[in-house]
Amino acid sequence: MIDQDVLVIGAGLAGMRAALAAAENGSSVAVITKVYPVRSHSNAAQGGINAALTDRGDKWEDHAYDTVKGSDYLGDQDAISVMCEEAGQEVINMEHYGTIFSRDDSGHLGVRAFGGQRQARTFFVADFTGQALLHVLHEQVLKHKVKVYEEWFVLSLVMEDGECCGVTAMDMRTGEIHTFRAKAVILASGGLGRVFEPSTNALICTGDGMAQAYRAGGSLMDMEMVQYHPTTLKSNGALMSEAARGEGGYLLNSEGERFMKKYAPNMMELASRDVVSRAEQTEINEGRGVNGCVFLDCRHLGEKVINERLVTIREAGIDFAGADMVYEPVPIRPGMHYIMGGIQTTVDGVTNVPGLYAAGETACVSVHGGNRLGANSLLDTLVFGKRSGLHAAEYSKKTTAKNIGDSSAKDEKVRIQALLDRTDGNEAFGKIRLEMGQTMNEHLAVYRDQQGMEKAREKIKELQGRYQNVIVQDKGKTFNTNLIFTLELGFMLDCAEAIVASALERKESRGAHTRKDMPKRDDENWLKHVVVTRTEGGPSISYKPVVITQWEPQERKY
Repeated sequence: MIDQDVLVIGAGLAGMRAALAAAENGSSVAVITKVYPVRSHSNAAQGGINAALTDRGDKWEDHAYDTVKGSDYLGDQDAISVMCEEAGQEVINMEHYGTIFSRDDSGHLGVRAFGGQRQARTFFVADFTGQALLHVLHEQVLKHKVKVYEEWFVLSLVMEDGECCGVTAMDMRTGEIHTFRAKAVILASGGLGRVFEPSTNALICTGDGMAQAYRAGGSLMDMEMVQYHPTTLKSNGALMSEAARGEGGYLLNSEGERFMKKYAPNMMELASRDVVSRAEQTEINEGRGVNGCVFLDCRHLGEKVINERLVTIREAGIDFAGADMVYEPVPIRPGMHYIMGGIQTTVDGVTNVPGLYAAGETACVSVHGGNRLGANSLLDTLVFGKRSGLHAAEYSKKTTAKNIGDSSAKDEKVRIQALLDRTDGNEAFGKIRLEMGQTMNEHLAVYRDQQGMEKAREKIKELQGRYQNVIVQDKGKTFNTNLIFTLELGFMLDCAEAIVASALERKESRGAHTRKDMPKRDDENWLKHVVVTRTEGGPSISYKPVVITQWEPQERKY
């Protein structure tokens, strides 16, 4: 058995920020990650991180209002205020840790405009901001001698008397299963993008932490709120950063028209993501697209600007779409990118399961509500990663470690061996995973309706049944990716179940949840969060009121 005060699951920005905060607070800390830390999906965050710095004439209250409006008034305003008030200091912290932010001609930190915000407040490192922050935090984690168990796969949470007191995990190099005991566990295992196909997300984004919490009695909130990013490549779903529009890129339809003037005449291409994605999908549906796409046009920016600030997505366009944005528009369409929902937490990462915390995309503090503003995701990971780490460290000082033994690891060994020994099934994980992803993309994408979501619910039930007959062809122990992918699929099906249940419950259109059969926002009946928990009979739904402090809901226009 391996003992720690604080155990962090996931080594992306939220996980490493939490680990660093807990270590600086004097706790013994370990991180478990299924990939090497700098291969975490935080790498994919390209455009920047939002903060209102007073020396720029900006105020955190203005950032908070833009975030509240962007959330379609579903974000909890007390949590949003915490995030926005602490944003500036966290950006400065990251610079002091060693992040080399892009600067303007005067030598000050550079900013670019991002969607849904009335002022340019997005700090950036060219178009690979997440990668830069991730490497700097990894250096700090190494400096503080935090133990990192890399290429370990977490199987389940260890529960004792209703409290979380550790995890069981598999060393992917040997196939051995071990128990990790901890006074506090922080889930920071990222999103669930690969529940949908295609997605901008890495193949590792399989909702493991959300499903583990769901199975252990944790509450999931706002799961119906799935963000489709406006600019992804048709060929493979690769992300073309919002930075392109922040630098002044245009969106064009088949007629060469900047069509956003019809949908958001004031903000144009820099309206919020849900608004832009709906506009694109409408253009495509009404016949003004080309082969299911519209176009991102950056030619007018010039090669110098593109190479300085958009070089990564220029290369992606060339490699995956055969289109060089210096010389031609790039075909793009809305694609699944992010989930605003996750494990319900407080601003300190506390969940409804004692001893269990969550931070980052796997969590739902509800700072994003119905729609996340671009560049608020990196901010979310850092602010609430830090707060979770500090709170978990303090909690661990007041808590005695449970005497749990190795029974959980033994149970997992039996379960895994039974899966490997199965010979009477006829299903492969890949076929089920693809059918799940295509079903979710067809029925829970930019536009939804009752009939489609009910079809999705029935399909997910069918796939859950078929999952019981999956055969793992590789019986080995060393880096058995066939086994890992099969286990991930089980987590993904749980997440899909929660998304569909929550989406069917919300009888209105709000933010990313846009129903063709119920097109109006209904504040009287649905200004509340949908919360889903797992029972033997299936998902159970409850509600939580939205916290409103100073910004009353208004009609949302850009």
